[in-house]
Amino acid sequence: MTRQPHELQFDDKALVPLLFGQHNRNLARLEQHLGVSIDSFGNTVTVRGSEEDQGRAERVLGALYKRLKKGMPVDEQEIDAAVRMLSDREEKETLDALHGDSLRLVTKKRHVTPRSPGQMAYVQALLDNELVFGIGPAGTGKTYLSVVVAVSMLLQGRIDRIILSRPAVEAGERLGFLPGDLKEKIDPYLRPLYDALHDLLPGDQVNKRLETGEIEIAPLAFMRGRTLANAFIILDEAQNTTPTQMKMFLTRLGENSRMAVTGDLSQIDLPGHQHSGLRDAVHLLAKLDRVAFVQFTDADVVRHSLVTKIVQAYDARDKAGGLEADLFDGR
Repeated sequence: MTRQPHELQFDDKALVPLLFGQHNRNLARLEQHLGVSIDSFGNTVTVRGSEEDQGRAERVLGALYKRLKKGMPVDEQEIDAAVRMLSDREEKETLDALHGDSLRLVTKKRHVTPRSPGQMAYVQALLDNELVFGIGPAGTGKTYLSVVVAVSMLLQGRIDRIILSRPAVEAGERLGFLPGDLKEKIDPYLRPLYDALHDLLPGDQVNKRLETGEIEIAPLAFMRGRTLANAFIILDEAQNTTPTQMKMFLTRLGENSRMAVTGDLSQIDLPGHQHSGLRDAVHLLAKLDRVAFVQFTDADVVRHSLVTKIVQAYDARDKAGGLEADLFDGR
């Protein structure tokens, strides 16, 4: 049902160019997402479309405008995030997260807010629980958001150090054939963790904190025999742990520490027929108090829009091939 065009007026003329985007590119992106027509004149927009789509466009523009009034940026990714939030049942609450303070994470280089309902649930779980499992496909922000929460807590003085770890499991390549000493062989596996840190902290601070041990990045094998207190500990690519390795890692948890375990059970690279420690832990620990599980889906993918389609294509192929649709299925 089409309704009469509706005008929206924004009172702060200095924010209007930021809301509309250069050459109205933000409005054009919103048109593409929602199938509406948006015309702008000065600080006013006219929205045309079906009653439902017009209402959705108005709510997104209102949420993004509130975000700008709080001094937070609006770009194409935020447009995508706002549209993504519209699909959630608690639409008002999820849209409010775009410009609210409750899930706003502050680091030296940027302020980060969730960009999907799944990300909202994950950040809230990380803030509320001592052990959190984030499970789902690539591009959903599992690792990045756990690093953001860890850095935010470190800067607030709530923890003393951050420990980031990954299993050194080859994805079709042999570690021994890589050049260099052990550190040089291991570093490529840990590069995504370095990248996340440099996105949140100035480079000199990252290097200084690495030197002092305030931030530590190490392969999973280096965790054995340690008790980690007053720390935020992250295990990435956890689908590539064995059950024994997962037990070893989880039992490193010390006083006033938190853990985040992330992984994608559709990308297990363990050799032979070894079982995934992540899958084992999901079933074994599901009913424990102070342990949270957040399941991401392709709806939470926040990378390039093509990544969402790629994930969906692989999922459809796997299901057609008779594989279980349950996200937690795996080896």
